[in-house]
Amino acid sequence: MEIIVNQVPEEKRKVKPTDESKLGFGKVFTDHMFTMRYRSDKGWYDPVLGPYSPLSLDPTAQCLHYGQEIFEGMKAYRGEDGSIYLFRPAENAKRMNVSARRLCMAELDESFFVEAVKQLVLIDRDWIPRTKGASLYIRPAMIATEAALGVHPANEFLFFVIVGPVGAYYPEGFNPTKIYVSEDYVRSAPGGTGDCKAGGNYAASLYAMQLAGEMGYTQVLWLDAVERRFVEEVGTSNIFFLIGDELVTPPLGGTILPGVTRNSVLELTRSWGMNVVERRIDINEVTEAATNGSLKEVFASGTAAVVSPVGHIYYKGKEYAINDGKTGPLAEKLFNEILDLQYGLSPDPFGWRVKIA
Repeated sequence: MEIIVNQVPEEKRKVKPTDESKLGFGKVFTDHMFTMRYRSDKGWYDPVLGPYSPLSLDPTAQCLHYGQEIFEGMKAYRGEDGSIYLFRPAENAKRMNVSARRLCMAELDESFFVEAVKQLVLIDRDWIPRTKGASLYIRPAMIATEAALGVHPANEFLFFVIVGPVGAYYPEGFNPTKIYVSEDYVRSAPGGTGDCKAGGNYAASLYAMQLAGEMGYTQVLWLDAVERRFVEEVGTSNIFFLIGDELVTPPLGGTILPGVTRNSVLELTRSWGMNVVERRIDINEVTEAATNGSLKEVFASGTAAVVSPVGHIYYKGKEYAINDGKTGPLAEKLFNEILDLQYGLSPDPFGWRVKIA
């Protein structure tokens, strides 16, 4: 399919942010967006790169009633020499199709997914920040648009991509966050949709996140739904624990999102010769390690924040400090190494970086 391009006239384009230190996250969007529609009797059609604009939906659109909605999170980066890069975009395309299959939605041609993202980034390339640490956030999403009530897999979908310049995801920036262990609420359960990037997963997490925020904590550390003792994820990210000389992260098993950054952290640390283990980890093992001093670092990983150190964990009425509440050397090294890869500042032996301009 050929993408139809309708550019916004120069005189009608938005004013771009001038202070990249105040970008924040998810507040500003560019002039263009990509859209493409699907119908079960027609397949995907009408791929258009056009003006950023509101969506028009029938009040009975199935995404509004039955939650058929999935999305991805990606970034584009501007190198020091002006080159523009994506980071492992094929992995996002693959994961979106995994989510689509689980939610009975139309799958996308993965190479076309990447091409649509590339073209949108390039048409709005002037919006890509020039400051290291800032980037152009990319949000591909798919919603069910069939106008019909009654629970059944939809026959019509809209795939769209929007982009916008972003700074740090957390207000703390690259500084230790405080996380709250939820004992009363869970993010996902075996047999559910925990390994999909589906909007409903995030909606269900908001109440616990609100409670954590009221107590002064940035994010929620989720435990498993069956025994309520095994660590799964933290907020919108995967979680890692450095206990002694062992780097531990919970294994993928259907309840945890297979993060692209998680995989990058695993491959990087293994290439450094570290003892890296994917295994179930009991929250009591974490608190005991924090108490006896063997818990050296805790950090989260994800596209939005890259690597986010954890300084304090609250569990059962007690707050545990990790590394005296300071950023640890491993989290800092990973953060800098991944950024250098993303911005074209270091060799890329893994083939993760995709230069598009």
